[in-house]
Amino acid sequence: MLCAASRIRHVDRGQSSLELALCLPLLMVFVLGFVQVAIVVRDQLAVQAAARDGARAASTATAAPTAARRAAENAVSLRPLDVSTNASPRTATVTIRFINHTTVPIVGMLIPDVTVTATASMVLEPP
Repeated sequence: MLCAASRIRHVDRGQSSLELALCLPLLMVFVLGFVQVAIVVRDQLAVQAAARDGARAASTATAAPTAARRAAENAVSLRPLDVSTNASPRTATVTIRFINHTTVPIVGMLIPDVTVTATASMVLEPP
């Protein structure tokens, strides 16, 4: 009886190493994918903050497009930002687009570049 039990334990030797070797690449792809998603979410939040700052500056300035671009670029370190401003008689609307290049190893080759967009509007204030 002891002989059969020791034989079973001897056959199982290395099984966990093999399972780890088979699962580790898949686990790494999931972790790197999560990192890429986190980077896109971070950039989305930054672009939203830049749009709010740009709209705030455009609502108080006489040269709305210039003020919006300057405020948006001062708000975040992302470059290049595509800033477009639309001023109606009552509001200033700023739309910002940023192309997030997927650069995380392995996952970057599988996922195309992501365009992050945010729009903010503010009521015009008298100068």
